Amino acid sequence: TILIVAGCEDGPTEPDVVEVTAETRAKIGQMVMVGFRGTEIADTNQIISAIDTLNIGGVVLYEYDVPSGSRPRNISSPSQLSQLVADLQSYAETPLLVGIDQEGGFVNRLKESYGFPATVSDQHLGQVDNADTTAFWAGQCATTLQEMGINLNFAPVVDLNVNPACPVIGAYERSFSANSSIVTKHSAIWIREHRNKGVLTCIKHFPGHGSSTTDSHNSMVDVTETWSATELEPYYNLIDSGLVDMAMTAHVYNLNIDPTYPATLSDAFINGMLRTDIGYGGVIISDDMQMGAIDDYYGFYTAIERAINAGIDILIFSNNSGQYNSNIAEDAVEAIIWLVEEGEIPISRVDESYDRIMALKASL
Repeated sequence: TILIVAGCEDGPTEPDVVEVTAETRAKIGQMVMVGFRGTEIADTNQIISAIDTLNIGGVVLYEYDVPSGSRPRNISSPSQLSQLVADLQSYAETPLLVGIDQEGGFVNRLKESYGFPATVSDQHLGQVDNADTTAFWAGQCATTLQEMGINLNFAPVVDLNVNPACPVIGAYERSFSANSSIVTKHSAIWIREHRNKGVLTCIKHFPGHGSSTTDSHNSMVDVTETWSATELEPYYNLIDSGLVDMAMTAHVYNLNIDPTYPATLSDAFINGMLRTDIGYGGVIISDDMQMGAIDDYYGFYTAIERAINAGIDILIFSNNSGQYNSNIAEDAVEAIIWLVEEGEIPISRVDESYDRIMALKASL
């Protein structure tokens, strides 16, 4: 009698590659937001193909191009900017999130010299501590953004001014106060004024960057010895009040929370603290994935895989630090597709993020 054992000659089998359908590819595109060069459509053909063929979810606008050290990048005047935004949206099947860092004061992309209204810093508003004053400046900012067609402001900063010498927050007057109730009060006003004009806001930088002594644009930041749970109070308060459209993570380490990864790449921070403990169910966006704190320490694919599996919904690639990459949108989308195909990121994670993003866009 001959015993035949089926398949004994085949050897070890390769794991199945997950099929990524056109529908899933389109969903993956929505998870990517990129920066680009150009003040008009004629200059920005690659961003158009990213919108048209990759279905990217958004763009981020800057007035200064860091890699070349030159202006203008995307912004030169109100009429130019409103035309650029309208042209970008005309190529998008799903409306784009058009984002900008328009905090006021030092972090101000829409400068008076280009024909935009004056601004003041959050620190100034916190020191004045008058609700009507904050409402005036926030309302003026939101009106300007609405007129330009910009539908997402990466503000307000809800970091506490724990360390006034912090090189990325305190030194640039970006925090309302070291007092969490003052931060919550003025952030809420800021958000409501933007909502009145149909502009989304994004609180940042979770779980708190205000105590840091170094800048995550340049290198890894460790707040283990300086951070306190008090820095979470604005998140609890604003989320409980239903005022949070979007939250941005910081590239900071706190070894007491996660001994291995910074917040942007950390399941403990995002799924554990922000989603479960604080109860936030909305869109979470990364800070720029090309900052030194991420780019210098983690590979492109590893950083993307860690961020998405930790709970990030939208990845920002500003294309405005280090070397400019005209193919960054394609590189990012293809990386996510590959990670899904290899089973590193479950399709269910893509579906979750897509559903959150589309719910947010439906509110516009």
